[in-house]
Amino acid sequence: MRIWSQSRVVRLSVSAAILAAALVIPSALCAQFITSENIGENPGLLKQVRFDQELNHSIPLNLTFTDEHGRTVQLGQYFGSKPVILTLVYYTCPMLCTQVLNGLDRTLENIPPTVGKDFNVVTVSIDPTDTPVLAATKQAMYTGMYGRPDAAQGWNFLVGTQQEIKQLADAVGFHYAYDPDSKQFAHAAGIMVLTPQGKLSSYFYGVQYRERDLRFALDQASGGKIGSPIEQALMYCYHYDAHNGKYDLLISRVVKIAGGLTVLVGGIILVFLFRGEHYALPGSRA
Repeated sequence: MRIWSQSRVVRLSVSAAILAAALVIPSALCAQFITSENIGENPGLLKQVRFDQELNHSIPLNLTFTDEHGRTVQLGQYFGSKPVILTLVYYTCPMLCTQVLNGLDRTLENIPPTVGKDFNVVTVSIDPTDTPVLAATKQAMYTGMYGRPDAAQGWNFLVGTQQEIKQLADAVGFHYAYDPDSKQFAHAAGIMVLTPQGKLSSYFYGVQYRERDLRFALDQASGGKIGSPIEQALMYCYHYDAHNGKYDLLISRVVKIAGGLTVLVGGIILVFLFRGEHYALPGSRA
């Protein structure tokens, strides 16, 4: 029977520990900020941030925006015959907005209904300084990732004035705030599904959307049906730090913490590995 050296046992044990840490640590860190309770007491900016469910309410389809080609468009032109997935983000967002769009794209890639054929996606920037050039860049990126023919005809990226953006955001319950110090927006993450008539049918919070649930929401909205309210578990862009009186990017903080833990765990691992090289289990061969 083969007997392993202690150093090999240590290496195998460490490998298992690393795998476990890779699975556990991100989940533990994320669990600290995906719900609203842990930041509910923070003062200032975040008090203005909410994502209410305005189910069965109609959005103002007469609002005008500018599309990724620089053309003036009316919101209503994306409605009428198909359900619509609506996302409110901003194109220079350093974190959650990208995660919202990435999560949506991943889900859309894995469901049979096709963008442009079975439903439309409308992404509107909440930043009035965003430009059609930025919108075009985002459209090219995400329709390219999506990979199905003619997706650009059904997934449009819009920019607009502060007044138009605010009217749309208020109508869907998306309340955000601008932080002039960081020049970023504090907002929650999520998407909405609307009926072809422009009524809010379903809400999805966070940055990951179950394929079965989103497909069901699209089927439901296509028939003009309104879904049920879901539990709010909001993920915010900002975190208030009581020690320095500032709002910090949550994901940036999580990455820093994870990086620090990785260095610490790595140091401990090296100590055990080097120590293990000098010992062998009883009965092992040199």
